[in-house]
Amino acid sequence: MPKSEEYRPTYSKSQADLAKAVCRYQTERMDEKITLAELCRRFQAAESFPHEIGLFLGYPAEDVQGFIINEAKCEKCTGVWKVYGDEITAKTAFEKYKKCTQDYFSRWQSGKSIEKLAVAC
Repeated sequence: MPKSEEYRPTYSKSQADLAKAVCRYQTERMDEKITLAELCRRFQAAESFPHEIGLFLGYPAEDVQGFIINEAKCEKCTGVWKVYGDEITAKTAFEKYKKCTQDYFSRWQSGKSIEKLAVAC
């Protein structure tokens, strides 16, 4: 069982590298393994939303970094998140998310409990 403050026990090296890259544009340094506890502290201390939350949500690093650097402007396209990197891959992901959302909504409407739907993830 992962530690309660860790969102993803299989936090990848690329995610760690991403976190470091994003934090070059922040005033604080983050450790390689960002925890939910750290994110909560940053959220409480910040005057604005900690955009690196996108890392926890699985958004591509280049898009999180692009969002921060470009101050949420000049994106290539917008879907689940604003895209600053690979537009084709992002659009493919957006379509998958849309289909998945529709599927889960349909299952929920047909009587599946939230608990059963969450286990299906």
